[in-house]
Amino acid sequence: MFILKRQDVEISNFQHPKRDQQIPILNYQGQTFRLISAFNGKQAEDARALWRDLTDNRGKACVLLEEPDRYSVWGKVRLDQLAGEEPGGTESAKAPLFAQGCLLLLQAVYFDVEDLLGARQAASFQKDIAKVFQQGNFPQADSADAIKNWLTVSPLQNHKVPPWQEQHLKTLLQELHRLGKSYFGNTDFAEGVSDVLQDMPAPDRTQFLDWLKQSALNKLWIAG
Repeated sequence: MFILKRQDVEISNFQHPKRDQQIPILNYQGQTFRLISAFNGKQAEDARALWRDLTDNRGKACVLLEEPDRYSVWGKVRLDQLAGEEPGGTESAKAPLFAQGCLLLLQAVYFDVEDLLGARQAASFQKDIAKVFQQGNFPQADSADAIKNWLTVSPLQNHKVPPWQEQHLKTLLQELHRLGKSYFGNTDFAEGVSDVLQDMPAPDRTQFLDWLKQSALNKLWIAG
């Protein structure tokens, strides 16, 4: 949407009315934006990639703030929306549970690629997922070992999951569906999601499926 300099904007802290939390808010020409992600001065390309992805691919109203020692991406928000958030009720609080479900789906597609298409295609798929992680600035997914771990080690073992937020997870499922369709030539892999999640505890599985059904991802993944 915009690339701005520090002198173009006003940044203030908004006291959340229902939480003991200060939220950085960027003001620009009467519009308000909430911080999505910050980058150091050497991560200019990462910041621009995230900003372009959010604006061009996902239709988000975002600004990229360029400062001498850092870059930051901000998403448009209304302050009354923040005031309406319930304490502890955000989906981000459930992100570890949702990350488990997303990793199970990722691993199911990866193993299908390996079993049905062979080791060479599995290696190619791993490289494609690495690009998704890199472009989406996913934490703890910047090395070959880390990526291999998320592709092969069950997230239900010791409940070890990466600290990905809801936006990371939605990006992952969108890109995973795109890649699956590209590799298999159809979307059959996206059916029967609940079967893939059978090893999750029933309450967690229900929460994950409810989240999937209530989002735009339901159009891609048949949550049944």
